[in-house]
Amino acid sequence: MTKTVMKIDGMMCGMCEAHVNDAVRNAVKVKKVSSSHRSGESVIVTDDVPDEAKLREAVEKTGYKVLGITSEPYEKKGFSLFRKK
Repeated sequence: MTKTVMKIDGMMCGMCEAHVNDAVRNAVKVKKVSSSHRSGESVIVTDDVPDEAKLREAVEKTGYKVLGITSEPYEKKGFSLFRKK
């Protein structure tokens, strides 16, 4: 899996976050997407590395400016009641 972080300018509220999340979901197949107007970024988890051009185009069509996109391998953190020793 891949974690992609997009730095986005122009998000001002929770509704802006929802617009960005919808745009991302419509552009690429995601496992999870979460946007924050406070931090000015959107975090996207996908099976494969997403097409950055598609992400940028989808978000910028909604009126926001993509300042940067970075991707890195993502490993889901599991929850366990038992600690490994």
